[in-house]
Amino acid sequence: MKYIDRVYGESEINEPVILELIGSPSLLRLKGVDQAGYRALWVKPDAEIGEGDHSRFAHSLGVYLLLKKYGAPLEEQIAGLIHDVSHTAFSHCIDYVLAGTSGKNQDYQDSSFERYVKNSEIPLILKRYGFDPAYVMDDANFPLKEKLLPDLCADRIDYSLKTAVIFDELNEDDAQAILSDLLVENGLWYFRNFESAARFAELFRMLNNNYYACFLSAVMFRAIGDCLKYAMEHKYISMQDFYTTDDVIIEKMKQYVSEDRQLAVFWDRMNGKVKAVPGGNISTFVKSRVVDPFFKKEGRLQRVSTVDKSWARILKEETKPREYFVSFEQ
Repeated sequence: MKYIDRVYGESEINEPVILELIGSPSLLRLKGVDQAGYRALWVKPDAEIGEGDHSRFAHSLGVYLLLKKYGAPLEEQIAGLIHDVSHTAFSHCIDYVLAGTSGKNQDYQDSSFERYVKNSEIPLILKRYGFDPAYVMDDANFPLKEKLLPDLCADRIDYSLKTAVIFDELNEDDAQAILSDLLVENGLWYFRNFESAARFAELFRMLNNNYYACFLSAVMFRAIGDCLKYAMEHKYISMQDFYTTDDVIIEKMKQYVSEDRQLAVFWDRMNGKVKAVPGGNISTFVKSRVVDPFFKKEGRLQRVSTVDKSWARILKEETKPREYFVSFEQ
């Protein structure tokens, strides 16, 4: 199977277990789940990108390809490939819909991962090829695939590079230059030198400030979350629908827009037809992210913050969830 990725280019995928997982219902569904939430309210809604480039499917394959490129064990490559299968439609917007979830952490997908996988076709596929599903689902076994912030991990590296390339913050050559300076050692990602580590840290900070945790992202999460929550409460959609795709839910809600005035208001907000401005009393929290990469100097691994003391202060501030107050003109 030939696959072309926006960051890693063309790859040949021929590992049987990987090919079966890629063709499984759980992975294929992710083609219809937007990485950020909903295109109508992206930070750059008019960005010209290929179909599917900004999907959870593309990100999942990207994590797999990155782990494969750096020689991770096959079990870790599998874990990277399936790590997002429990994402609901509209990705992290679910954290603004369900009771008990929070935009501060945006972790509903992580908390539901094991339950989702156990009830999917994935364990049978893994067992058929001699893999232990419990081992594959345990992040403790895979330090390259997943680490807590502010460390680098394959998940974080892929989504940041994809965001940067897709929205023209980097070109493909820039992304390749970053990868050429990125190395692994004993389950740890690190850069060749301080300069390359600091550049990536600043790139990630820019993406956080301009995309992941900016005001427009708060507007997106609030508008989509309110619309979906209202539709759930009025039984226009169900929890089961969230394990389909963005388009399936959109089509189901669309049937009721002309009949329900309040839904129509939420619908217009969700589709970018109502202006949102800072202020008002609608509080929305957004998860904030920052990294502190390792680099090697004189044979010893150090973090950016050990050399650049200002980065230590940035880490402390940027790890706090951001609260925005949003007001809609209608």
